Amino acid sequence: MATIAEAIMVIKKAENDANRLIQESKDKSSQMIEDARAKALEIIESAKKEAEDEAEAMIYESRARAREEAREISSEAKRKTEILKSKAMDKIDEAAELILKTII
Repeated sequence: MATIAEAIMVIKKAENDANRLIQESKDKSSQMIEDARAKALEIIESAKKEAEDEAEAMIYESRARAREEAREISSEAKRKTEILKSKAMDKIDEAAELILKTII
């Protein structure tokens, strides 16, 4: 009888050990899933931050190019204005002389 009782105790212990291992595995699995979700959120946040930083850099670069183009356009306009002003000034004497001839 002792051997049957011992066998039953060994079986019970094995069942308890198996149940404990199953629970530990479930707990570990839950922790791994939780860790994976946290890591996924970190990756997503990191990707968002990188995308925002890249977008800001692109905006800054675009603004810098637009400012440079505006400076070039303004410079060209000033140059053309000076040329027109110079041509007009060259004709003032001619115009004054024509007006005087017309009046006299």
